[in-house]
Amino acid sequence: MSKVAFIFPGQGSQSVGMGRELYEKFPEAKAVFDAADDALGEKLSALCFDGPEDALKLTANTQPAILTVSVAAHAVIAKRLNVRPALVSGHSLGEYSALVAAGALSLADAVRAVRARGTFMQEAVPAGVGAMAAVLGLDPVKVKAVCDEVAQNEVVAPANYNSPEQTVIAGHASAVERAQAKLKEAGAKRVVPLPVSAPFHCALMVPVKPRLQAVLEGIEVRAPEVPVVANVDAKANADPHRVVPLLIEQVSAPVRWIECVETLKMAGVTRVVELGPGKVLCGLVKRIARDLECFNVEDAGSLEKTLAALRGA
Repeated sequence: MSKVAFIFPGQGSQSVGMGRELYEKFPEAKAVFDAADDALGEKLSALCFDGPEDALKLTANTQPAILTVSVAAHAVIAKRLNVRPALVSGHSLGEYSALVAAGALSLADAVRAVRARGTFMQEAVPAGVGAMAAVLGLDPVKVKAVCDEVAQNEVVAPANYNSPEQTVIAGHASAVERAQAKLKEAGAKRVVPLPVSAPFHCALMVPVKPRLQAVLEGIEVRAPEVPVVANVDAKANADPHRVVPLLIEQVSAPVRWIECVETLKMAGVTRVVELGPGKVLCGLVKRIARDLECFNVEDAGSLEKTLAALRGA
């Protein structure tokens, strides 16, 4: 039997209508949405299904919304697949979804925690002060060197090591702008500014850490039933005492997604299933480890395809 890992997307994968079909067709998915609505005391489900898009794009809404859709997709496949994943992992916010899937956090606690996380991130840097950009076609080591060179007492640094061909940078808007010009000179194919509300996973997020710590230390963390590959160090963690420190560190540290996928592969995983809206992570997995098969579950059609493939393993 081939080893399977479940992975969970982060911010940027959201779209209006996400999760609706899961909610309507699968009672276990409906139960997840209902529980998330109860935990927040508002109709998060309606925001996922009907928007408006402007409200869904607000970080404080996006994070609990994607987490809920991802956990609903996990509930649906877990009921139908008699295979336990060898490992789970998630990209940024997706690490919280992975922890819920692994039984380390309750859905209610996770939804409230990421609502707080999104709010704190939004509030950490005034609008217009920070920026992020995706650097395409340049070695990640060169990207970091250019950022270090142009920082000039401001913050600009790799925030997401997404694939060998894609590194996202974050920091002060002026420093990110300087880096963009220099990165093109250094040979980047393209540098694309990202429409985000805050510069995530860089030193500008340090003020978020004590606020998030106060929230996370108030919730129960259980031992993960499946090891969770953490963004901060790309290592598989099954120690409940390390869960909160890793999540706090993650706020201002880069997401080491290339290494996370390599960790899955080194553990003998041959098939990966992305659970939640979109297929962003499947695209990245293909660029990191071409021989890993990647499937996704976001609606009834993708569920059937994924189950057929995995049951044929």
